Amino acid sequence: MSSESTASEPIRIKKYANRRLYNTATSTYVTLEDLAQMVKGGEDFVVHDAKSGDDITHSVLTQIIFEQENKGINLLPINFLRQMIRFYGDSMQTLVPSYLEISVAQLAREQTRLREQMTKALGAPYELIDEQVRRNMEMFSEAVSMFTPFRSGAGGGEKTREASSSDDISALREQLATIQDRLDKMTRKND
Repeated sequence: MSSESTASEPIRIKKYANRRLYNTATSTYVTLEDLAQMVKGGEDFVVHDAKSGDDITHSVLTQIIFEQENKGINLLPINFLRQMIRFYGDSMQTLVPSYLEISVAQLAREQTRLREQMTKALGAPYELIDEQVRRNMEMFSEAVSMFTPFRSGAGGGEKTREASSSDDISALREQLATIQDRLDKMTRKND
């Protein structure tokens, strides 16, 4: 695909009643996995229902995430998913999409910066990764805490939220330890 088509218009994908997806740019049928690869490659596309013409890009992208999660690629922690469900119908609902978009963009910038640092300093990758993971976890914790309902002095609810927050932090620490173990193994394999 040329950079000119990327700059002008997104690729049009049609979804038919039989659940098949058709890429109008290449005149071929594609799968959700193909669309996932397009996203990873930076290709922009929109998905329209072939019959009604409705834009269903959001639901298709959500379906791609669902498929990835079902493959065991668990990028979204359970506590995060629960918190997201709590936001539906909440007064904060309108703020969540833009805040998440900003947070993910910042995470992507940090990831790019980390990769650049890793390329420059191949001698000490573990320390750089450890520092970056710590910063990313702090950013994520701050982002989630901004959407946690305000604490009031109203007795039992506050203690429940504190216990839930403590459980969330414990779960994040466990995930961080798992990531660090994986990175250690990867580093040892490369040595």
